[in-house]
Amino acid sequence: MGGMAREAEGELTTRELTLTLDFCLRVGELLLSSGAGAADVTATMLSLARGLGAREAAVDITFTSLSMSHQSDPEEVPLLATRQVTSRVIDYQDLTRVDHLVRAVIRGDLGLLDGRAELRRIVSTGHDRHRWAVTAAWGVMCAAIGVQLGGDWLVALLAMTSAVLIDRLQLRMARRRLPTFYRQVAGGGVATLVAVAGEASGLEVRVSLVVTANIIMLLSGIGFMGALQDALTGFYITAGARITEAMLSTAGIIAGVSGGLSLAGAVGVDLPTVRPGAIGIQDAGLAAAGAAVAAAAFAFASYSPKRVLVPIAVIAAVAIGISTSIQEPGIGGAWSVAFAALFVGLVGYAVSSRLRVPPLIVVVSAVVPLLPGVAIYRGLALLSGGEPANTAEGLAALIGAASIALALAAGVILGEYVAQPLAREARRVESRLAGPRLVGPVKNLGRRAVPRRR
Repeated sequence: MGGMAREAEGELTTRELTLTLDFCLRVGELLLSSGAGAADVTATMLSLARGLGAREAAVDITFTSLSMSHQSDPEEVPLLATRQVTSRVIDYQDLTRVDHLVRAVIRGDLGLLDGRAELRRIVSTGHDRHRWAVTAAWGVMCAAIGVQLGGDWLVALLAMTSAVLIDRLQLRMARRRLPTFYRQVAGGGVATLVAVAGEASGLEVRVSLVVTANIIMLLSGIGFMGALQDALTGFYITAGARITEAMLSTAGIIAGVSGGLSLAGAVGVDLPTVRPGAIGIQDAGLAAAGAAVAAAAFAFASYSPKRVLVPIAVIAAVAIGISTSIQEPGIGGAWSVAFAALFVGLVGYAVSSRLRVPPLIVVVSAVVPLLPGVAIYRGLALLSGGEPANTAEGLAALIGAASIALALAAGVILGEYVAQPLAREARRVESRLAGPRLVGPVKNLGRRAVPRRR
């Protein structure tokens, strides 16, 4: 009788358990590859399993693999299934669809077989926008970042041109299965070479802004948020792997940009060093508009549902206003960014609930204009000079960039910690908070719920 369920008691058969574990693993794979935190993936998979009747399921997650087991009785042989995470692509359309699928199963609107069929449809169905539109969105994003930082139309045009070149080059490299590090090196090199060409042509353009805008484009795909969330929620192995991946991707950007700067020096083109005030935000209204367009463009390029673009733009504009206004009294850059990110985390949770999308989509898109592209370019430009005084200042700038990235992730996650219990109190829903949920339903399925089978 071990493993064979008795229908009179409502237990699942071995076949049903096997299909349930496989279904949960496939959902977890898609969530993890989209940047969801390990705590979110674990809770979502367990909620899904319990919703389908596998109440004794257990989940184990590493950065590259998922495993799930079920043992209803100590005398029975446990059932174990594993799945590898082979690719990591930002795809917020599939993330939203899977989030809706999980909620439908937990509510009992879909059974196991219908849920598996819907998941296959989600994975196999293409996107609702052409790939050239995504490339154009990356270009619009970089142009808007250039405007946000105080650039003119020429800066925006060069930033858009280099962004389009970077996206197409990285797409071809990805099809050849080259590692992310080399793609980041190529992207940083292209950004700097376009700036070198602009400087050599004699155009009166602030080329440092062009490079900075493209650095932010390259940084936007790095999973800082998921890495810190895993560390804060106790998934240290996954956190360590994600931090390593983020550091390697950032090192690729640094290598590409520094290589371009070295080449510029070799051919006699002197790219200017960014001064702390030279790239400051000159007009608050223009900066807010640039940040809004950049955040919305990033969301569009990441296949986010179109209904969230305007709210993301508004949140990003307000966040830039908060960061800028706090910096004026002399509060450090990392702290001003942290307060802005805290606002994004607080508001993003409420907005995502109303729009029925995972909060991850809103918060990641809204903090893109706050990424430390200026600090990274300044540090690399100073280091390329080779003078001891500049070297020390350049290292300090790179350390400052790391602190800003940490402040962004920590602020957003703290906002989620605060927002979720407040929302539950407002709805008078009692649910245990295991960590900040950026993907998946907050409310777990209770034991009294009865799953529907089809």
